[in-house]
Amino acid sequence: MELETNSKIKNIRDLYGGINDFKKGYQPRTNIVNDDKGDLVADCHSVLARWRNYFSQPLNYMDLHAAEPLVPEPSASEVELAAATSPNNPRRRILTDCF
Repeated sequence: MELETNSKIKNIRDLYGGINDFKKGYQPRTNIVNDDKGDLVADCHSVLARWRNYFSQPLNYMDLHAAEPLVPEPSASEVELAAATSPNNPRRRILTDCF
């Protein structure tokens, strides 16, 4: 029914999505993860707690604002030189086309 409707109204994306879902059939999802000790956890509250713990650990020890940039900021003269020699600079194109 839904495939026929999508075909009639020319909703191609949903039509092909429905065809793919129909061809694959029902595929149950499993939400099983390993806890800190390596044991399998299937309870939805335990799984959510595990993911919350997993994603909070790397972010706690990393201070992004304290890190120094790897590349120093360019000076004004470096920026001007790069703009003047850039092939995408419209003024440079005009000058090279005239001469």
